[in-house]
Amino acid sequence: MTFADLGLSPKVLSAVADAGYTQPTPIQAGAIPHALQGKDVLGIAQTGTGKTASFVLPMLTRLEKGRARARMPRTLILEPTRELAAQVEENFIKYGKNHKLNIALLIGGVSFDEQDRKLERGADVLIATPGRLLDHRERGKLLLTGVDILVIDEADRMLDMGFIPDIERICEMIPFTRQTLFFSATMPPEITKLTEKFLQAPVRVEVARAASTATTVTQRLVKSRSKPWEKRDVLRKLIKQEEEDLKNAIIFCNRKVEVSELFRSLARHEFNVGALHGDMDQRARMTMLSNFRDGKLKLLVASDVAARGLDIPDVSHVFNYDVPIHAEDYVHRIGRTGRAGRLGKSFTIATRSDTKYVEAIEKLIGQTIEWHDGDLSTVEESESADEAPRRGKGSSRRGGRKDEGRERKPRGGRHHDAAPSEAKAEAQEEPAPKSTSRPAGNERKPRDWANDDARPAREHRGRRRNDDDGDTPVGFGDDVPAFMLIAAKV
Repeated sequence: MTFADLGLSPKVLSAVADAGYTQPTPIQAGAIPHALQGKDVLGIAQTGTGKTASFVLPMLTRLEKGRARARMPRTLILEPTRELAAQVEENFIKYGKNHKLNIALLIGGVSFDEQDRKLERGADVLIATPGRLLDHRERGKLLLTGVDILVIDEADRMLDMGFIPDIERICEMIPFTRQTLFFSATMPPEITKLTEKFLQAPVRVEVARAASTATTVTQRLVKSRSKPWEKRDVLRKLIKQEEEDLKNAIIFCNRKVEVSELFRSLARHEFNVGALHGDMDQRARMTMLSNFRDGKLKLLVASDVAARGLDIPDVSHVFNYDVPIHAEDYVHRIGRTGRAGRLGKSFTIATRSDTKYVEAIEKLIGQTIEWHDGDLSTVEESESADEAPRRGKGSSRRGGRKDEGRERKPRGGRHHDAAPSEAKAEAQEEPAPKSTSRPAGNERKPRDWANDDARPAREHRGRRRNDDDGDTPVGFGDDVPAFMLIAAKV
């Protein structure tokens, strides 16, 4: 089967041929004919199989008739993230080069005025994130009564609990006679029930089992202890082991703060690395993605903002620094590699506390993931043996016994990435705190708060909080209020 057999217009077929595509993927072959007929479609396929083109190509064919009016877009595409929305815009530009269509992109981090001007000219295609779309609607700059086609991409995420109210509000603003297209890599049963609110007699196109992973991706689990610096050490060793085959890689973390910490750690170890998470401004996020696509960055540490639908064709490796809490996110993460028939590898670093999440992932994908270098049973024995002396030195307040705290000595600050031997060496380099001697007998001297010799020990203990950010002032620093310098009365 070729694209010409699907019923697409000559202009679209010409653009597809210029892009180098000759045969449609299974999801495209199954969804495009029904979309051209105006039917509602629920499309489910593995990530990286061309779901975006499954709704872009038929929309371009149908948009050849008619014209847009000011503030009244003809079609609406909702995306969960800014990056994915920008990527869909690129697809419309690539496949719609033979059309004279106005495309408006409504995402956060961009000026309202520029977006308003595009809406004033009339938008044939409106691509938006739900929050920014509703902002324009409330400002009176947008009318949705002319929308003929509604596309909800990454439907499982868009219909997650946090998006349901926004999606319902938007659907109430659009005519009931619209055509609705849903596309996603995962579709849990409870989410499928929610689609009944928005689709009318949909055609379900499922070319692969829901939540299945591509066979082109080699998946492995990697054991690790639970300490952050130990996990970072495991990751660095993995990267070096895969150096020959590693062209570029995305490293996923569960939280934004972990993205920042891991980025600084890898940068200190002289890796070519960038970071991407939701708190970055839009210009920085797009620049970081562009540099990664162009090969200027070899590693990209990212949150799940980069896990959904981003099309970076030639990613050789995916590293899960954290096991995803939601099993569906695992499918999307490793789907960033092994795309379009290419081979890829994914490594997931797991600790003992991640066991239940690993089991949920294996249950979802219907297969057992092999261990890279032995399972967690060996980690339990070595960790229990090694952690005891470390806790005895006061490195973990919660894990240590009460009587161990009595012999605790002042410790020097060290980097989180330092191994135990490195920690000892760094502790020796720290200036030792001045010792305080007690006078003869058991009488206590009144403490001189203006010249307290015990203060350096407290400073050493407080210096561990944020080693990555360099030296930080402790307490008031050098600016001590005058009233605190007054000697205490005994």
